[in-house]
Amino acid sequence: MDFRYLALEGPLGLGKSALAERLGARLDATVVLDDRDNPFLADLYAGRAGAAFQTQLFFALARHRQQLTLRQGDLFSQVTVCDYLFERDRIYAHLTLDDNELFLYQRLFDLLIRDLPPPDLVIYLQSPTDVLRRRVRNRPRDEFDDTPVPSDDYLAEVNEAYNHFFFHYTATPLLVVETSQFDLSWGDEALDDLLRQVKSMGRGTRYYVPRA
Repeated sequence: MDFRYLALEGPLGLGKSALAERLGARLDATVVLDDRDNPFLADLYAGRAGAAFQTQLFFALARHRQQLTLRQGDLFSQVTVCDYLFERDRIYAHLTLDDNELFLYQRLFDLLIRDLPPPDLVIYLQSPTDVLRRRVRNRPRDEFDDTPVPSDDYLAEVNEAYNHFFFHYTATPLLVVETSQFDLSWGDEALDDLLRQVKSMGRGTRYYVPRA
């Protein structure tokens, strides 16, 4: 396959990690999953002052460390599937930080991203806001998951920010997958169809609606 490093993106609740695992198994690829264990996330959802800045710094540094470890280990010589794009940090930062916090955050982000290789292809999982809300509310949660569910208003803002970001995204080839009428379990037939789209990708952006 021409693309050796695939990054998946999209708001929470659209099955990025599950798809990364399925693609990894099919392609015999290294799978890199975002570490969502952030001690400040619950405070962010609860609206505590200062939690947004702490949350963004923690995520940025943790993701940078993970990506840098991969680069140093030369794991990108084989196919690698990652369930996040490092630039996702900026989407949330612009939503949650005030002007002074954003100024400091942007200075740090610009330093961190210089160290990291860009993906060969980004797959953006897209969904209308009403479908996203329903999926987030209905997604399974284990007994130890006490992270508050984001509000409907926050999910709407996040979804709009993602759509805006990827509408203007030109850094790498981009496959936009519209998931509103689709079972996110990604069975074998659906995965085969997605991989056909991936393997035939060229430059620029392609929009793809999976078969239900």
